[in-house]
Amino acid sequence: MPPHHVPLAFVFRSRAKDEKAAVADKAPLTNSKQTRDPQAPKGRPTPKRSEAQSVRRSVATTTTSRKEASKRQRDERRAQLERQRQALATGDERYLPARDKGPVRKFARQFIDSRFNVAEFFLPMAVVILVLSMVRVGSLQSIALLLWLVVIVLIVLDSIASGFRLKKKLAERFPDENRRGAVAYALMRSLQMRRLRLPKPQVKRGERP
Repeated sequence: MPPHHVPLAFVFRSRAKDEKAAVADKAPLTNSKQTRDPQAPKGRPTPKRSEAQSVRRSVATTTTSRKEASKRQRDERRAQLERQRQALATGDERYLPARDKGPVRKFARQFIDSRFNVAEFFLPMAVVILVLSMVRVGSLQSIALLLWLVVIVLIVLDSIASGFRLKKKLAERFPDENRRGAVAYALMRSLQMRRLRLPKPQVKRGERP
């Protein structure tokens, strides 16, 4: 018997079906039920409404918290400056600036405030001397120059004497305290007129500190 003959058309049809099935198997599976928001970025699922609202609330809360913290800091600084201003007028040690705090600085202030200091009259004397020097009279201009020299010498001598006395008293009264800068602090205070000094004087002239 002759061998069984298979038609060529049947062979080609079977091969074409096999290739289509292989291509279908390799194709990625997609979920037709999943929909994407046209405004959502490609490759990302659309966020749920509750999640979006939560993010917006979080951003709003963070912004509000920062504003409140900034306002609170400004209020605290303003209150601190007000307390310092009142302390400079009343001498309240709790709220004085750091340069004025402590028993050593307080004693130095009282030492200067309890006595007359030549340096505190420098400003009014300088005005008088300046007026005399502007007058076009030779004798008055000579007197003004002499007064300048006298005032400067008196201020230097008085400051040196006050510095030595204050340094000695501080060593006797505060042997274990930090006294650094206290004498210079007191001498700078002596250059100011009594009514303009801050903190305000707490002792009268002639009163022992």
